[in-house]
Amino acid sequence: MRNPFRASAPVDWLVVGLGNPGTRYAATPHNVGFEVANALAARWDLPRATKKFNGLLTQGRTGPGGPRVAVLLPQTYMNEAGRSVGPARGAFKVELDHVLVIHDEIDLAFGDIRTRLGGGLAGHNGLKSLKRELGSPEFHRIRVGVGRPDTTDPEIVSAHVLGRWKQSRGEVADLVDRARDEAERVVTAPE
Repeated sequence: MRNPFRASAPVDWLVVGLGNPGTRYAATPHNVGFEVANALAARWDLPRATKKFNGLLTQGRTGPGGPRVAVLLPQTYMNEAGRSVGPARGAFKVELDHVLVIHDEIDLAFGDIRTRLGGGLAGHNGLKSLKRELGSPEFHRIRVGVGRPDTTDPEIVSAHVLGRWKQSRGEVADLVDRARDEAERVVTAPE
């Protein structure tokens, strides 16, 4: 039987959820990328993730005859996510425009979801790490709006993204579901 976790097996898409490892950061706006990636893996009925590439990795298909995907949650902390994503991308032989990164975006109002290919990094340290390790910012992104406090004070902004959600569980669940649907649309769209 073929091992579905053979690192050199190519995939069509590498889907990356950005966040920070550990229970301290669970259920915070900064970890919305993890939540959306986990929701995708559940929808696609992928196997339980295993430790690989300094992250948690699962792989399979989006459905019968669908694209082959690897879903990666880097466990390096957000600022070093590239140390996980770079080696995974190389092992899976994924073109840069078939890397999809799901991340929090403070410059979007809570609930706003935007998709883009490439572009600026908006001061997002996880994206900076990815650009550094991947050599370019020309990967797909699902930008999940978590809102910004009414200040530019870095300590208050940090507390906002690393603190608990201000919105209800239902509102956050709806945001995750809509971001999951958008990510799935990108991965399964005909080329």
